Amino acid sequence: MSIPEPSLSPDLLGQLRQQFLADPARVRAENAVTKSKIDDIALNRQRLIDTPRSMSNRLDDWEAANQKNSGRCWLFAALNLLRSDTRKKLGVKNFEFSQNHAMYWDKIERANYFLEDVIALADREPDDRLMSFLLKNLLSDGGQWNMEVSVFLKHGVVPKEVMPETESSGNTSRMNSSLSTLLRKGAKELRELVRSGASLDDARTFKDRLLADTHTILTIHLGVPPTEFEWQWNDDKNEFHRAGVFTPQQFLAEYTDIDLRDYICLVDDPRPEHPKGSTLTVAHLGNVVGGDPVLYLNADIDTIKSVTAATIADGEPVWFGCDVDPQFYREDGVWAADLFDYSGVYGVDLSTTKEDRIRYGDSEMTHAMLFTGVDLAGDDAEQPGAPRRWRVENSWGIEKFDKGFCTMHDSWFDEYVFEVVVRKDRLPAELQAAISAEPIVLDAWDPMGALA
Repeated sequence: MSIPEPSLSPDLLGQLRQQFLADPARVRAENAVTKSKIDDIALNRQRLIDTPRSMSNRLDDWEAANQKNSGRCWLFAALNLLRSDTRKKLGVKNFEFSQNHAMYWDKIERANYFLEDVIALADREPDDRLMSFLLKNLLSDGGQWNMEVSVFLKHGVVPKEVMPETESSGNTSRMNSSLSTLLRKGAKELRELVRSGASLDDARTFKDRLLADTHTILTIHLGVPPTEFEWQWNDDKNEFHRAGVFTPQQFLAEYTDIDLRDYICLVDDPRPEHPKGSTLTVAHLGNVVGGDPVLYLNADIDTIKSVTAATIADGEPVWFGCDVDPQFYREDGVWAADLFDYSGVYGVDLSTTKEDRIRYGDSEMTHAMLFTGVDLAGDDAEQPGAPRRWRVENSWGIEKFDKGFCTMHDSWFDEYVFEVVVRKDRLPAELQAAISAEPIVLDAWDPMGALA
């Protein structure tokens, strides 16, 4: 028996060409796709028609926000959750918190977190897998739920008008590039200082100088965050209100009823070595030193959907993270698991499982948004049926989709939603009890550590 050649031989390439040209279906597919977008050819039009925007439970009557050319979706989604009751307190339908303020504090806290890691790992070489990962992935715009809780609890929140958007808050690439260069350069110098025998106090004194430079760059790009501000406003009835002077922390306490520590992040990690009902954390993932560690509670997808639907039906939106791009019709803002039949167009089997997509790097959390509605089957208010569709507040502005809101078929939830944030007291008793268990510690590069 002959062993196939390891290289792409002319004979093999010739056979592949002849096989392709002899297949009328593939030739037709070539003719279609070379003249049209693949999504136009693969679109399941009936599924699109069968996914209307109407919902049995819908909360949103406000405008969607716009993160622009930044990766701040996780902060937008969390601040959209917070504003869901703030707007009622103020009588202002389209109130927004400052996303710029939240990003400013996340960035400088994350710089400090990274530099503390550099001190602790000074014995590692730069090409060590962990150090290489940390150096490559520092200071992105993305994040996770516990990271924003840490920022809000330490630094508070402010209205958008108090620290408005800047050119760089909505277009972060150049700012991030400068900050990354500063911190990588500083990491080299800090590591060498520690390895030369410097004391911990000396290392942290040097770190503070790096943080001063970080502060300078951030403030030039994003502006000076307020330590206190006077708050007055006109509500939607044009009635004037003057509330006085607030710190950001006081404003959070006064104008939100949500206790951020009452929430838990449920994830659907289908890998059997991480059993359902276990807690998970990710090594070296965080922003505020001494803040809340990232904590996930692994739950089956049906429980996640049930708790999410019940939360929405009770009048509260739900923060969630997902892999946003697969099976997404951007023209209308619709997701469904079978919305595009790429396998049918190519004649190539592309079907995979959620577990395999995670294991082999084909799927991870890439975007965070807010559930603001759910369509439940049946008309019995006491015993509502299963979810059929979900309404989603995105943060890509009002010009897209349904004035910024999208529609998710329930089948897509199963395959591409990875996490939701809900109140702990909404969980079944066995999951509430599991929250306090010692978490399984995942590697820093584990897919569940992806930043939404």
